[in-house]
Amino acid sequence: MGQSMEARYLPILPREFRSIPQLAKFDDAALNEMGVVARVLPFKANHYVVNELIDWDKAPDDPIFALLFPHREMLSARHFSELQTLIQAGASDDQVRLAVHRIRRELNPHPGEQVQNNVPLLDGSRVEGLQHKYRETVLFFPKAGQTCHAYCTFCFRWPQFVEDSSMRMALADSEMLVQYLRRHEEVTDLLVTGGDPLTMTTRRLATYLDPFLGSDLEHVQNIRIGTKALSFWPSRFVSDDDADDLMRLFERLTSAGRHVAVMAHFNHPVELSTNVVRRAISRIASTGAQIRSQSPVLRHINDDPAIWSSMWKEQVRLGIHPYYMFVARDTGARRRFDLSLERALQVYQEAVRNVSGLARTARGPSMSTSAGKIEIQGITTVGREKVFLLSFIQARNPEWVRQPFFAQFDENASWFDDLKPAGGERQFFFQMPSS
Repeated sequence: MGQSMEARYLPILPREFRSIPQLAKFDDAALNEMGVVARVLPFKANHYVVNELIDWDKAPDDPIFALLFPHREMLSARHFSELQTLIQAGASDDQVRLAVHRIRRELNPHPGEQVQNNVPLLDGSRVEGLQHKYRETVLFFPKAGQTCHAYCTFCFRWPQFVEDSSMRMALADSEMLVQYLRRHEEVTDLLVTGGDPLTMTTRRLATYLDPFLGSDLEHVQNIRIGTKALSFWPSRFVSDDDADDLMRLFERLTSAGRHVAVMAHFNHPVELSTNVVRRAISRIASTGAQIRSQSPVLRHINDDPAIWSSMWKEQVRLGIHPYYMFVARDTGARRRFDLSLERALQVYQEAVRNVSGLARTARGPSMSTSAGKIEIQGITTVGREKVFLLSFIQARNPEWVRQPFFAQFDENASWFDDLKPAGGERQFFFQMPSS
């Protein structure tokens, strides 16, 4: 039998870090700093990750600790100082709440213009909780799945987890999803995302996915499920009360000819090290579903080529397909985790040289921008100018895909917006009016 929801999670509110026994080694100043940051950015952890994945002898330098627990560098010095001063001065809850709300709005909560550009229309009305960014692919944010088994500190979906509902994307009505997709036969891929849709019960998840067994949605051939459950709660696939039901749901879909892809987020090899996660991987594979892995490259967590090559090798051994290495998106706590684009490329290139062709399916480093997923392919010289060689892996306009283009080399750039076109151009080709 699976554990109850209450038994899974640490019995604390986000700011009560003193109630975690393992944090006894931290002094009051460090715990207070965690509490300040946790006012702004969401915190959640469970007993599996705390007891099985963190090496507490190495904390706070342990990578999974850095993946889960707040750090003052996650906020700018200005934001941190402002909020800490308010709290220490005994400001009212309303005063603190207003400051927190403003700080969140200044952290670029919805990067890549995803709310402005991607929300589709159905009968003239916006369908909040869907995104149709690429011709073939629709993202679906089921309302019941807008939480996670634990919260990654770098997560670009952090607005889904705060108490301010105006910052969230979610759709409760599965019929609106079905209606929209019936009218858009160009869509071949549905990505169910969040949050984490595998925090839902299987019964609830099936209400969203069973309609894809019918012939009226036959054009939707690929069903992707974005999840961190394999890392943060692998019992979801093994011993939870409805784990067997979940496996049967996958089997129904694959037997009906749908490709089911579990889009797993593995940030470090230690997440693959427990017996339960290996059992979970095996069970998923037995249903005909495939597992693909992706992660951003992150300072303090995995900014070492050896970590990536080790992780990719183990994933291939376990039957997982390495899929993406991302650049951390320009939102939330990115300032603590981002690397220069030059360093991200070095990590990718050195890692991929040390694996076989089976692991070289991982693409990257990739930046998910408003125009599409831009891959850093290399650094070279054109004429006398040092440049980044870039191309689109996926794009809002399919004609842009795999068109190479150049940006001026900038050793300090850590996101696409930091780059300028090479060759004296004022705009990149896809930013020009004719595009």
